[in-house]
Amino acid sequence: MNIDYLIVGQGICGTFLSHELLKAGKSVLVIDENRPYSSTKVASGVINPITGRRMVRTWEIEKLMPYAVEAYTAFGKELNVPLIRQCNILDFHPTPQMVLAFAERQPIEKEYLNIPEDADQWKQYFNYDFSIGEINPCWLIDLNTLLTKWREHLKQKHALLEQVFHWEDCKVAEDHIVYQNITAQKIIFCEGVSGFVNPYFERLPYARNKGQALIVRVPGLPQSNIFKQGNVMVPWKEDLFWVGSTYEWDFTDTNPSSDFRNKAEAHLKHWLRLPFETVDHLASERPANMERRPFVGLHPVTGSIGVFNGMGTKGCSLAPFFSKEFADFLVHGTPINPLADVKRFTKILSRVN
Repeated sequence: MNIDYLIVGQGICGTFLSHELLKAGKSVLVIDENRPYSSTKVASGVINPITGRRMVRTWEIEKLMPYAVEAYTAFGKELNVPLIRQCNILDFHPTPQMVLAFAERQPIEKEYLNIPEDADQWKQYFNYDFSIGEINPCWLIDLNTLLTKWREHLKQKHALLEQVFHWEDCKVAEDHIVYQNITAQKIIFCEGVSGFVNPYFERLPYARNKGQALIVRVPGLPQSNIFKQGNVMVPWKEDLFWVGSTYEWDFTDTNPSSDFRNKAEAHLKHWLRLPFETVDHLASERPANMERRPFVGLHPVTGSIGVFNGMGTKGCSLAPFFSKEFADFLVHGTPINPLADVKRFTKILSRVN
């Protein structure tokens, strides 16, 4: 079997890259074992233009967000399902200092930071002592529907191999690779946390990071907004909300922890004026990196191997734009943004073990 590109992983990176390459008329085969708790499957699906306690703009958001909105809208039409909707964040300030910080940033980021109209309406749903700020626009992506529908499409095209990728089955040459009985021009690794042990890319500055979230049922709470006060409550489906997430840098396993659940539920009991029920507890390791810039491109020494990874918590905004850049590079030779191109790590990736 001869194909153009073998793609390892069908998270958000593998999904968008395979989509772009197929649109370009290339043959693709995706290898994915369909793990239930990959980082994409447990992510909230939020695109937020403002990040962190300092409330600064996300890197390149002026370019990334409009592109993502258009890309998810078009992808949804192709799959005949809605994948994106505007869902602004209501930020319930927990302290007077945070009220002041928001007020100081608002004139600087007036394109995204606002005071919501009729903020008092939320007192019937939440307990809060201070004011509310709004981040507008924010977008909510239905990641689970995206992954499921695209997987079905790949199966119909006989473009999916549902198995674990094994390096011992892969033979690498300068101008092609052979995997089992498949010959491909290139293999691209969109493998999430498995990239930490990829022999060609393990030297990249990954940062091991664990996230946890609860799925809670809150009957009567509007699904019109994302609600934030420390933790974030994101509309999930029906009367369910995704509640999280942690950024744990020091951890011994990737299992859900009772400590997180207890703290999250205690916070909800204090914050919410409505009863809630926890129906699930999710945990996963993220493919974050120290630079907070994605890894995109071909290995600087072995050009038949590529990487599309390192999105961290910004995958929903980064993956659509950079999948198009990567596909255009592979098909037409157009350049990748040097701040994302993995060739910025040529020195460390060129070392011999």
